[in-house]
Amino acid sequence: MTFAYAPALESRAVVDIAPAYGLFIDGEFREAADGKVFTSISPSSEEVLCEVAHGGSKDIDTAVRAARRAYSTWSALPGAERGKYLFRIARIIQERSRELAVLESLDNGKPIRESRDVDLPLVAAHFFYYAGWADKLSYAGWGPDPKPLGVAGQVIPWNFPLLMLAWKIAPALACGNTVVLKPAETTPLSALFFADICRQAALPKGVVNILTGDGSTGAELVAHPGIDKVAFTGSTEVGKAIARTVAGTGKKLTLELGGKAANIVFDDAPVDQAVEGIVGGIFFNQGHVCCAGSRLLVQESVADEVLDALKRRMGTLRVGNPLDKNTDIGAINSAEQLARITALAADGEAEGAERWAPACQLPSTGFWFAPTLFTGVTQAHRIAREEIFGPVLSVLTFRTPDEAVQKANNTPYGLSAGVWTEKGSRILWMADKLRAGVVWANTFNKFDPASPFGGFKESGFGREGGRHGLEAYLNV
Repeated sequence: MTFAYAPALESRAVVDIAPAYGLFIDGEFREAADGKVFTSISPSSEEVLCEVAHGGSKDIDTAVRAARRAYSTWSALPGAERGKYLFRIARIIQERSRELAVLESLDNGKPIRESRDVDLPLVAAHFFYYAGWADKLSYAGWGPDPKPLGVAGQVIPWNFPLLMLAWKIAPALACGNTVVLKPAETTPLSALFFADICRQAALPKGVVNILTGDGSTGAELVAHPGIDKVAFTGSTEVGKAIARTVAGTGKKLTLELGGKAANIVFDDAPVDQAVEGIVGGIFFNQGHVCCAGSRLLVQESVADEVLDALKRRMGTLRVGNPLDKNTDIGAINSAEQLARITALAADGEAEGAERWAPACQLPSTGFWFAPTLFTGVTQAHRIAREEIFGPVLSVLTFRTPDEAVQKANNTPYGLSAGVWTEKGSRILWMADKLRAGVVWANTFNKFDPASPFGGFKESGFGREGGRHGLEAYLNV
């Protein structure tokens, strides 16, 4: 017996989006000094969600000055008192998690199942985790009395808007710093709702400031002389530009950049489990994941079996309305990103790789791309070398563990990797050989606030999460 599909839509009524939002500076929302605004649209429908203020030079200066004023009192608070504010923020996030999940899916395009079950629980967990560290910094391994840096300028991407905010703001506040954060232009709303949470938690004015705008706003924030620490998550290209900007200024810098992760499947791996890990590794969040397993390296002797199982599984993926709880793959975040994914996929075909996608009816409005894999890929193909940041998987084969390591490391990136095998000794051997900041064993895309995350080479430097994530916000 087969059952007909029936939509299971989450209600939009749980979130109230205002027609317009200002910048959040010194505890208050205000218009941009020059009156500039931009619109935020829903990528699944292209409807305009609201109008948002576009921060300029005067606004950046005002926000940095507000953060500097707040720093003197915030950093002087006992760690236990700072921790109370972080605990309060974490609890409010939990209380408003349904509202925030719907907002994130509307503004970002990701399935509600992911924003509800992955993003929001992790957001709250990061604030809970770093709230616990706030009065224990002298035991973190960075000296008996570590001091905060001052004002942190933070720039976050559009793939995990609220989660990246938590990764940045929670450790910064726990350590006694104040923050000026710029969310991505295409996903500003969850950061603005977080600003309201800060007011709800009675966080002192100026401790957290939210500046919305485009890349020029982020560039000016990074270059502002009043910033003591810069934290950036985004593309390698922009990360290199930021590194050049802060060079010689004395500003502390951490960069979490792109990736081209290898998901390595050996002949003794449990195929069904590995296929689930492959699907989750590349199609989670539409492939908008810097540590996505976008290169599948499968041992030659089981390549056909794995690919057959993978294609069957891809045929069950449902692409569509992000607010439908049955949806597996939501909308591409923007028309610009869709154009990049489309162009790189076309290059893959032009260079001779074989393209395959399951039968998939895409919605007529919004930005969509069907889950896709390429076989016959070599290490010279663009789709095997460049970060696509979309639901596109490149499949390569190997014969020996040494060849797997060589191919996995043959990339300018070094953010993550996955290893699928029943042999624990092989997992440990591979983890030692792979030049990746995170190596998952028989799983993929698993995160925990107590575990540090970061990369090597062009994937950036510094760590976020865990005890190691405190170092970036302390004068050590």
